[in-house]
Amino acid sequence: MEILGCIGTPVIIAAIIIIFILASAIRILREYERGVIFRLGRLVGAKGPGLIILIPIVDRMVRVDLRTIAHDVPPQDIITKDNVSLKVNAVVYFRVMDPNNAVVEVEDYYFATSQLAQTTLRSILGQSELDDILIHREKINKSLQLILDQATDPWGIKVSMVEVKHVDLPIEMQRAMARQAEAERERRAKVINAEGEFQAAERLTEAATIIQKAPAALQLRFLQTLKEVAAENNSTTLFPVPIDLFRPFIEAFDKGKGSKK
Repeated sequence: MEILGCIGTPVIIAAIIIIFILASAIRILREYERGVIFRLGRLVGAKGPGLIILIPIVDRMVRVDLRTIAHDVPPQDIITKDNVSLKVNAVVYFRVMDPNNAVVEVEDYYFATSQLAQTTLRSILGQSELDDILIHREKINKSLQLILDQATDPWGIKVSMVEVKHVDLPIEMQRAMARQAEAERERRAKVINAEGEFQAAERLTEAATIIQKAPAALQLRFLQTLKEVAAENNSTTLFPVPIDLFRPFIEAFDKGKGSKK
């Protein structure tokens, strides 16, 4: 029994060492993960997904996530080209395309991309006027995406999209823009009103020309107007009296007045 006990102890120790070695040698990577392997400090390459066998003590692995990251850029204080102070935040969508460069070329690719996005956002919007930022936002988003993508390409990062989410205007600027919009609406109303008056004048001119050629049209228009006045629930009744009925009396009056002279 003592002999078995003496033999069993080393076996147990050896089994524990083997389990420890296997645990440190075997890695399982998910479908969206890659493992960048370093052997004695030298880059071996990226492996995965699935089961990865490492040489204990000799190999070291760094996990890299290949999924798209949506990074929220904190609000940035920006002074535009036309000297307007703004607070602007954005969101950057990027992912790792080359795990080797993402580990070797930059210390922390997530932090580096975040800082680069902040400085680029301040730089691009600082060169633009307020109206361009509010109106041509798609163009600014495209410019930000191209600049970030080119800058992060050596790191193995692909910036797929940049979106300016919110532009926080000062209260004074909001009031000024509201007054400008109100003045613009008033200008449009005056233009529309003037256009309506012009079109009405043209139609009246055409109507006067037609009436001049056919005087009976004036009488018909007069009767139509009376019909509109004598609508329902109206106690007023109008009777048209032709001027021709009074013409003999007017002529007789004029003759009598001439004979007295």
